[in-house]
Amino acid sequence: MDQANQQDSSLASPRTRAAAFSVHIFTALGAGIALMAQLEAVREHWPAMFGWLGVALVIDALDGPMARRLNVVDVQPNWSGEVLDLVVDFVTYVFVPAYAITASGLLLPLAAPLLGIGIMVSSALYFADRRMKADDNHFRGFPALWNAAAFYLFLLHLPPVLASLAVAILIVLTFVPFHVLHPVRVKRLRGLTLSLMVIAAVLGIYALVNDFDAGPVTTVALCAIAVYIAASDAAIRLLRSLRR
Repeated sequence: MDQANQQDSSLASPRTRAAAFSVHIFTALGAGIALMAQLEAVREHWPAMFGWLGVALVIDALDGPMARRLNVVDVQPNWSGEVLDLVVDFVTYVFVPAYAITASGLLLPLAAPLLGIGIMVSSALYFADRRMKADDNHFRGFPALWNAAAFYLFLLHLPPVLASLAVAILIVLTFVPFHVLHPVRVKRLRGLTLSLMVIAAVLGIYALVNDFDAGPVTTVALCAIAVYIAASDAAIRLLRSLRR
């Protein structure tokens, strides 16, 4: 801890320090939410599991702006919000979804445990990679969004061979340096992106309420939004190269 941070922390009032620390508690609450999701997964209550993971997503979306607004880094320098966020993200984005993907029967029985291990190992390496984000805040490679991948596997209910192949491809894509849109931090087309995220959230809730029997229109719309998130940067780069 450097001297400037020490000074900022010592000058902060008890109320300010308490408010800053409450953000860490709010972030850590995501770990408790992950436990609730895991309990539902063990019971094979898959829509409820995704509901809890959705709550974790809301926490993850809110804690960063809250931390910046309250200057948590300087007011509470002894607590690493970055490390805390990574720990919580790993259990909500990776561990619980990996269990669901492996235990749900969506994959080939022989492949399921191996692919589950592959998800965990590749994601752990990805979370430790300092190059996981590009300078413009795009993710590099498949950003270990296994909660989203699991949701689409349940939604599409592919044959086990295709589902296993899809998971294997995503594991490989974790290490391929293409860019994936960060829905909040990428400035380009942010208004469109956030609007699509709201639509996806509403459609996703509809799918969960109906136990993934969402109908073709909802399914196609959700898949189109996923394609936008995954491929919009590549499409823009291609168009720019063709204009030159």
